[in-house]
Amino acid sequence: MVRVLAISDEVDDALVADPTAVRGAQLILACGDLPFEYLGSLMNALDVPLVFVPGNHDPDVSGYRSSRAGLTLKAGLPARPPWPDGAVNADGRIIDVAGLRLAGLGGSPRYSEGPNQYTDRQQTRRAQALRSRAWWRRQRDGRGVDVLLTHAPPRGVGDGDDPPHRGFRGLRGLVAALQPAALLHGHVHPYGAPARRGHLGRTEVCNVTGWHLLEFEPGAGLAELLPGRRHA
Repeated sequence: MVRVLAISDEVDDALVADPTAVRGAQLILACGDLPFEYLGSLMNALDVPLVFVPGNHDPDVSGYRSSRAGLTLKAGLPARPPWPDGAVNADGRIIDVAGLRLAGLGGSPRYSEGPNQYTDRQQTRRAQALRSRAWWRRQRDGRGVDVLLTHAPPRGVGDGDDPPHRGFRGLRGLVAALQPAALLHGHVHPYGAPARRGHLGRTEVCNVTGWHLLEFEPGAGLAELLPGRRHA
């Protein structure tokens, strides 16, 4: 079993000051719109890996890649990315960490000229590319995706009615292809109400705005959803 601290959108300074309640977490999954300083503080407090996807209020994190020597490059030159040292940007990637296989697709529907925003057609193309990467990885080792990490939800499951908070249609097809145990997202703020959860087939769709503790069994799915906690 892998215990995961899932976070998104809302900072909880009290959690950083006293992380006792989440001390057993083995991995942090961040679904966007959180200051990178906050992510770094949680990493340091818990001393565990952190994987994230960007949200629409995050800086532009595109264009970075890792060389074979382990250097971070942008436009072919060494560059320091804006996220914390040791954190992993999963946007458009398949990541294996803490025994789990993750797929990541950040961003929100386009509503302004800011970064990390996409039209439905653009996000569908990105989802198709991620689906291909997951397929090739599965051909190599037989493992599927345990968790799909997104910022915005899929259309019709946990999304909002206003254009900036409508879900992406392309995520529905991606979930159908990957069949992860869970899709974790943020972007839609519950504003004090219980975070909405839903299902797409066998996949549980979880809004992790604030912070929540989840447990996964690698290769088997979401085994237990521990009492979620969110702090405005």
